[in-house]
Amino acid sequence: MGIVNVHLERQAAAFHFKATNADGHSIDIDDGTAYEDGKGHGVGPMQLLMMAIGGCSGVDLVSILQKGRQRIDSFTIDVTGTKPDGVAPSVYETVEVHFNLEGDVDPSRVHRAIELSLGKYCSVSRILEKTADISYRYTVNGEAFEGGLIQAAT
Repeated sequence: MGIVNVHLERQAAAFHFKATNADGHSIDIDDGTAYEDGKGHGVGPMQLLMMAIGGCSGVDLVSILQKGRQRIDSFTIDVTGTKPDGVAPSVYETVEVHFNLEGDVDPSRVHRAIELSLGKYCSVSRILEKTADISYRYTVNGEAFEGGLIQAAT
């Protein structure tokens, strides 16, 4: 069984924590809504989930496409999540992931890699799909493609 250990330490501001993994890599976590300017000192916990699905699926895509001898010159991912206001817990109801790749990549291989990632390999998407519809689209060398939808299990 895999074990993940992280350590969080509260910083000077009331809701600001520094989270550090076992390798010493860290990220600042904070609740921006707790401050008058709405900014805080780090990434919000729910924002981390959107970063996590992007990072998880991004790693999958690079791995799958490289194994298929596809050359990626640049790769960006934009993730948008929606959740209700004024309720607790406020869980994501929809997540949209937009992959943008440049390079010598076949769009049909990109589509297949996304399907494998979001539908099978990405642990974060498998968690989020319990409450959220996850849709995706992708752009390859400036050409936009429609993606698909993984419907919430609820």
